[in-house]
Amino acid sequence: MKILHVINNLATGGAEKLILETIPLLKQREIEVDLLVLNGIDYPYMKQLKELNCCAIYSLGNGSLSNPLLIFKIIPYLKKYDLIHVHLFPTQYWVVFAKLLSFSKTKLVFTEHSTSNRRIQNKWFKYIDRFVYSFYSKIICITDEVEEVLKRHTSLDKYRFKVIENGVNLKAIEGAFALDKKNLQYSIQESDKLVIQVAGFRIEKDQKTVIRAMQYLDKNVKLLLVGDGALLSESEKLVNELGLQERIFFLGVRNDVPSLLKTADILVVSSHWEGFGLAAVEGMAVSKPIIATNVAGLSNVVKGAGILFERGNEKELANIVKELFSDVEYYSKVGNAGFERAKKYDINFMVEKLIYLYKEVLK
Repeated sequence: MKILHVINNLATGGAEKLILETIPLLKQREIEVDLLVLNGIDYPYMKQLKELNCCAIYSLGNGSLSNPLLIFKIIPYLKKYDLIHVHLFPTQYWVVFAKLLSFSKTKLVFTEHSTSNRRIQNKWFKYIDRFVYSFYSKIICITDEVEEVLKRHTSLDKYRFKVIENGVNLKAIEGAFALDKKNLQYSIQESDKLVIQVAGFRIEKDQKTVIRAMQYLDKNVKLLLVGDGALLSESEKLVNELGLQERIFFLGVRNDVPSLLKTADILVVSSHWEGFGLAAVEGMAVSKPIIATNVAGLSNVVKGAGILFERGNEKELANIVKELFSDVEYYSKVGNAGFERAKKYDINFMVEKLIYLYKEVLK
């Protein structure tokens, strides 16, 4: 069984991280698996995967993901593998068009990583998407909510869909060590309370709500924002406008996220929407309280094991943070509940389900 994963690139994101952690585990189970990226920029996840030296990594260059010529560059790879596992748009389109133009018999599987995107919100794309999705033998949905959204959007047969929830590398998180708070930034003291958010600076992640919430919290509460992205400068501007430069810190892309999570006191996920709350599970895995927006993709993961708040409501978020820091017993209760929930999402469970699905498709 030869599997090729195909994705836009290995920039920081949930789908990209999942590939980084899944491929080595598939390899350990003696599955032949390689990776094709449409854009081969040396992002941190790309560097990490190269260092692991666990698979062949092919790149189609460093050009635009929107270039239709990528279709023809994909065609030769279809002939070398039994199954192509595709992630994200526009890769999901280009691979299907490559299959059509080459008359390839190679089986295709696609993972849908989100409950929302511009195509789903545009009724004209419904027909194009239905056509494209119909060429995938199986469509993996990372939550029940994702499955329901896609069923409505594509009107495809329910048997084409399979829910396989994302997994987290609990072993890697467990082996991480907390850092000294005072070494993170010059104005952070060991006695300070740290709130952390790990997310790309994209519109759906809504770092601005967390930034605004800091206005209502004590001065010894500091915020760590981990990640990069197109909207980073907007968040930096907001911090300056609110005069919070000494309390909010932009750490960029980090390879030591598990250590940062263990160093922080509370994790916040303020997304407008999510496919699956991977960052939330990572936070729960270190026994720290998780506060997340009550939206599809997050609520089912966090409810009963963390605290949910109305998206965009910075005052409600601030009040939850205050309550956690003022009540030690409540803080521990929420953290422990999250830790127990995280065990359900061990990445090894996900990998076993993935292998079973591959075998079913190739029968």
